[in-house]
Amino acid sequence: MIQNFDFLVIGSGIAGMSYALSVANSGKGKVALVCKTSLAEANTAKAQGGIAAVTNLAIDNFEKHINDTIVAGDYISDPLAVKQVVCNAPEAIKALVKWGVNFDKNKDGTYDLHREGGHSDFRILHHADDTGFEIQRGLMDAVRANPNITIFENYYAVEIITQHHLGVKVTRRTLDIECYGAYILNPETQKVDTFLSKVTLMATGGVGAVYAMTSNPVIATGDGIAMAYRAKATVKDMEFVQFHPTVLYNPSETHPAFLITEAMRGYGGVLRLPNGQEFMQKYDKRLSLAPRDIVARAIDHEMKIHGLNHVCLDVTHKDAEETQHHFPHIYEKCLSIGIDITKEYIPVCPSAHYICGGIKVDLNAESSIHRLYAVGECSCTGLHGGNRLASNSLIEAVVYAKSAAEHTLRMIDTYDFNTNIPEWNDEGTMTNEEHVLITQSIKEVGEIMSNYVGIVRSDLRLKRAWARLDLLYEETENLFKRVTATKDICELRNMINVGYLITRQAIERKESRGLHYTVDYPKHAYDEKK
Repeated sequence: MIQNFDFLVIGSGIAGMSYALSVANSGKGKVALVCKTSLAEANTAKAQGGIAAVTNLAIDNFEKHINDTIVAGDYISDPLAVKQVVCNAPEAIKALVKWGVNFDKNKDGTYDLHREGGHSDFRILHHADDTGFEIQRGLMDAVRANPNITIFENYYAVEIITQHHLGVKVTRRTLDIECYGAYILNPETQKVDTFLSKVTLMATGGVGAVYAMTSNPVIATGDGIAMAYRAKATVKDMEFVQFHPTVLYNPSETHPAFLITEAMRGYGGVLRLPNGQEFMQKYDKRLSLAPRDIVARAIDHEMKIHGLNHVCLDVTHKDAEETQHHFPHIYEKCLSIGIDITKEYIPVCPSAHYICGGIKVDLNAESSIHRLYAVGECSCTGLHGGNRLASNSLIEAVVYAKSAAEHTLRMIDTYDFNTNIPEWNDEGTMTNEEHVLITQSIKEVGEIMSNYVGIVRSDLRLKRAWARLDLLYEETENLFKRVTATKDICELRNMINVGYLITRQAIERKESRGLHYTVDYPKHAYDEKK
């Protein structure tokens, strides 16, 4: 089946829905919103802490937010991207509120602002401790109510379409690659449909599922990054994988592991060993409020030298009623496994959380492939540099969704559908009965990435990961050519591609910088900051 949509949006988190809503009422055409599971299941909904924006000019300003972002990014953030996000953040908040999102306010009507690690002021807007869920709820209601948006739930994007599918040889040196839409797996027919579009936007989220333990949902398999890379788009900064320092240590939950928001450390939570001893003073003068990369490495080191599988976060010194008020979901979750956080330490450990790199885009959110845009975690705007500042990602998604919308609306009348695209060819393939091969390979990818391409790296570990991933790549590509396309084998291909990109770009960076820490180049870039 062939379907035509003027705007094809792949991904349904804050980035994809913000873009869809921004273009839907433009009169420029129809919008398709494709999500691989249900509309509600996006990484956005898991974001507990909040969204960063300068809204109280009496205590805060853009310059401070810009500086905090660049410091956290280890001085390699793109200054233009940082300025674009920070200066447009207040308008992005207004857009979210207009679409029906609620943020907590004080009795005087001002926003109840939190502070998180790396921020010099209170600028984090939130909705209790489930901000992401509230944003997802508000945007879902707005999207479902918009008659110009067609939602395709449980549809899975397999490949984006370029000149390659017309028989043209496309390489990374090809300057005029164009995107004409995507091949998408239809859950009802189990056939791959052709979605032709004038503009395609990737908003497919993160890559956490390539690690054995992650705060991301199991669907975070890096699909958009892998698809764009195979189509010869530029992919950048993949070595910068942020490990959230504090997920709830609970071996029965690993995909996703339950997140203990950074706002809890901003609230006054103290990191301790299980015996009650503090340890962050050995690593950073900011103690438990140091940036995430420093905290994650400190916890990883303490766990290794003491033979622990977790450390602890302590809020027992805080007022019990206040703790329950600010963190109701965390309180209930911990209580469900027998931990009263007002009286007992919370067992925590680091977990794969956020990828700072992705599909390289310009200030309009356009990739190196013409007519292909990327927004949200799958993109690399340059905002985060070597390390994401807490709560900057949600605001980045809304700001760049608006930039992408404005640019595509200016350009879309100059584009047309390419009707020469052939339909997906699965002739000669067979139904895959070897699911054990796929599930085992997915497990292997997680073990390889966690053991060799984790918080602390070395040349030897990275080369071992490269060799193991190469073997999995050959096996999986051979299987993919023989069988009909299914969601699980496509996800496995994408996970291997993403693992390869993280590993290769980590090998290429001959320094410790931001989130990339290697024992072979131990002198950290902070020691040489300009």
